[in-house]
Amino acid sequence: MGLFILRRLGVMLLTAICLTFIVFFLTNLYPNLEKLAKTQGNFRMSDEAVASWLGDRGYTDNTFVKYGRWLGVAPGWTTEKDDGTVTGQCFDKGTPVEERSTFCGVLQGDWGYSLVFKDEVGSLVATRLAATGKLMGFVLLVMVPMALIVGVLAGMREGSGLDRSLSTFSIATTATPEYVSGVIFIAVFASSAFGLKWFKGSATQAIENATFENFTLPVVTIALYGMGYIARMTRASMTEVMTAQYIRTARLKGVSFGNIVMKHALRNALIAPFTVIMLQIPWLLNGVVIVETLFNYKGFGWLLVQAAGNNDIELLLAVSVVSVVVVLITQLISDIGYVFLNPRIRIS
Repeated sequence: MGLFILRRLGVMLLTAICLTFIVFFLTNLYPNLEKLAKTQGNFRMSDEAVASWLGDRGYTDNTFVKYGRWLGVAPGWTTEKDDGTVTGQCFDKGTPVEERSTFCGVLQGDWGYSLVFKDEVGSLVATRLAATGKLMGFVLLVMVPMALIVGVLAGMREGSGLDRSLSTFSIATTATPEYVSGVIFIAVFASSAFGLKWFKGSATQAIENATFENFTLPVVTIALYGMGYIARMTRASMTEVMTAQYIRTARLKGVSFGNIVMKHALRNALIAPFTVIMLQIPWLLNGVVIVETLFNYKGFGWLLVQAAGNNDIELLLAVSVVSVVVVLITQLISDIGYVFLNPRIRIS
């Protein structure tokens, strides 16, 4: 088991390096850098002025060198001007020259500075990630039990009226995009159009103080969309388990149907849905962009949109790295959990 985890960690590290380099390369293409220079300087800057601005800040260096600086394994850039002043990547205002760092990248905990929000990238990402983490936690608490109950009930008696009804419900929830169900929920339950103004307050307030009135609609909107896929997978797995030979043997021995489901079928039926549930976490992290925008909930997805829309390269890189790390960690947990749940894989 230890060797299995070490192999997975090695693959994760290699994957993270490759993916972050691809994102770094794409965000540092010259059109993006030119737009950055003109945004921070002057939109009427000449090509020579743009090249000078980028050169003074190390943007025109080799891509691998820039990636090493950003990662923190290569020395930061420095520029000496004609008047003798020296500026650099690792130069903090007020810090004596002899105390200035040589390396200042992600590995040193320096994620850069957001030119749009005028704040440290690390603090911005941490704040917005915590907000989305709270939203994800409530969504999982609602989505996972509902999906498992629907899937198990539908798979217990394949082809029955209950199975067809719950399967139709699962397909309908998954087929309805969040921006459709979210608008419907707002129109019906949060406005005076239908006279059912049950949920008052803004989801923005839920970042600091989540209540039933301001947090229910975003949670339900995301949970309904995600539960259908888990329910369908649970139903398919449960249907397959209920036709297994050991289930037939238990029936012939006179074991009650309830005991067959709870003691024999349920654990084996939940192996496949476990993987699907773990894969919902990366989707929740980045896939809530529409819901966060719709309900004005300023979380991680909202920050991703702002970083991409404003060409905030340092912030966009940080958001991308966090997304990659979350995906890789959930994949690792999924693999380890699958090994523990399935004895055949553990023995092999």
